[in-house]
Amino acid sequence: MIQLIQSMNFFAGRLAAKIPALCLLARFAFAAVLLVYCWASGLSKLGEGLLGVFHPSAGAYVQIFSKQMEAFGYDHSHFGLFHYLVVLMGVLAEFLIPLMIVIGLLTRYAALGMIFFIVVQTATDLFGHGVLEDPTTLGKWFDRSSSSVIMDQRLLWLFVLVYLVKHGGGVLSLDQWLTSRKV
Repeated sequence: MIQLIQSMNFFAGRLAAKIPALCLLARFAFAAVLLVYCWASGLSKLGEGLLGVFHPSAGAYVQIFSKQMEAFGYDHSHFGLFHYLVVLMGVLAEFLIPLMIVIGLLTRYAALGMIFFIVVQTATDLFGHGVLEDPTTLGKWFDRSSSSVIMDQRLLWLFVLVYLVKHGGGVLSLDQWLTSRKV
């Protein structure tokens, strides 16, 4: 049995070494699953006008600081610079980090940033939106259902991102193009 496992590990290692496009596939999977999701979420937070990114909507504050917005009667003018910067960084992150991953620019750093973003998003969902009290949304691992939004989906998201942190952007990435140029 041990010899069979060793043979399979050897085969899998050789196969992975011969398929440099796995990083490209990981970036494709990210784009297919999360790019539009992130951009749609970012668009919902934009304020009016051409520079709406710098004037987030009240909905942006509601999505990120839901309990505080409720306490303030949904008037975001009570928030200070800290809250504005958190919302602004969240909005910018929802547009820029996914784009960087898809085009393979600073892929490892972008994937780390997206991991951090997902951790913050999950904490906001759990504690800010009360998902801890809804077991169907929270879900659990090793059950029959693979449809929970928090435990199941985000584990798979993180797996792809951790792979990109470890291996980088791979073929057809700006990282590869930039490092292959002669200085």
